[in-house]
Amino acid sequence: MRAAQAPSARPQPRRKASLLRRFFSTLGPGVITGAADDDPSGIATYSIAGAQLGTALLWTALLTWPLMAAVQMMCARIGMVTGEGLAGALRKRFPKPLLIAAAVALLGANVINIAADLAVMADAAEMLSGINSHVLVVVFGVAITVATVRLRYVQIATVLKWLALVLGAYVITAFLAHPHWGRVLRDAVVPSLPAGREAWATLVAILGTTISPYLFFWQASQEVEEEKAKGRRMIVRREGATTGEIVDRKLDVGIGTFFSNAAMFFIILTTALTLHAHGLTKIETSRQAAEALRPLAGPLAATLFTVGILGVGFLAIPTLAGSAAYAFAETFDWSQGIDEKVQGARGFYSVLVLATTAGIALDFARINPIRALFWTAVINGLLAPFLLVGILIVASDRKLMNGQPSSRLGRAAVGLATLLMFCAAAGMFLF
Repeated sequence: MRAAQAPSARPQPRRKASLLRRFFSTLGPGVITGAADDDPSGIATYSIAGAQLGTALLWTALLTWPLMAAVQMMCARIGMVTGEGLAGALRKRFPKPLLIAAAVALLGANVINIAADLAVMADAAEMLSGINSHVLVVVFGVAITVATVRLRYVQIATVLKWLALVLGAYVITAFLAHPHWGRVLRDAVVPSLPAGREAWATLVAILGTTISPYLFFWQASQEVEEEKAKGRRMIVRREGATTGEIVDRKLDVGIGTFFSNAAMFFIILTTALTLHAHGLTKIETSRQAAEALRPLAGPLAATLFTVGILGVGFLAIPTLAGSAAYAFAETFDWSQGIDEKVQGARGFYSVLVLATTAGIALDFARINPIRALFWTAVINGLLAPFLLVGILIVASDRKLMNGQPSSRLGRAAVGLATLLMFCAAAGMFLF
């Protein structure tokens, strides 16, 4: 009897390994999108929030996690069940001039975002290498553009997925600052309304950089790219999604948004415990933020903060340029996709290259990268709720969604996110 039972016990480790492999295999678009959310714009915004207001806005990290997850999952579902990107789906419900205006606004915001991201990355790299930041802006911009154009989607997705690990740098940095966890917990779970227009603008910026328009387009388009990578080149072959595929993506999006908001939480906490606590409430450059951390939290904390900026910048810029390219290609019904050859998708690649090139050029206009990043987040916070209304309409349309509309709970969560962003925008102008 024992001899008969022994073989049945052996496969258990293999089953566990198989479950583990399946878990990691589900991680992809959601993790990449979540990590890209913490781009240098996000880091700048969260740093400003922590430096100006201390831990007063820590609660936003907990609030925005389920809302961001609901929004990203709704965008993912649109891509999965329609077989098209977000702009392609919106095109079936809204006038083309409205979509063109939205695509132009997205491109403008993304170009400013790319310019500021490159400037912040170059400033951070100059601290580590001593190389002039203007030279590094060109090097980073060209390298990212060439890699995005030349590499296949699977290769880019793999690299971006591993770059998401740099978010752990901000968790470590926060612990090096030795927080008082009782007070941290209180500010994290007890919301406090902003006082004054500047504080309301900071809240709008946090919402705008967390629930950001370019991520809506990127998430849906990544779903299409995933399908294309499996050989489903025609829209009709990409339509619909199995229950298992939707569950897997919910897990992927949930994990990606969790780590994104965890990084947000610890960036606010780090700058609150160091910069705000020592009266350094005005941050003008990434160099200032990192150098201020050095005497307050130690050289390791400053280095981790700097390395984190570089890592998320390399992750976010392809996302920013790519989302604008997808939005234009789907609006005008151009051939599009990272796996397409340049000759077959000239319009798509032209917008992608234009976005990064314009970002490089803007760096030489001597913009203040931290303030530009912050106000880009504010612009995104004003634009996002209008886009969310359109997304809700599409996601609720049973015919357009091929009989698989978003759930009532999902629509309620996205509706709440939309209302919250409208209220925050109103607060910025009224208070």
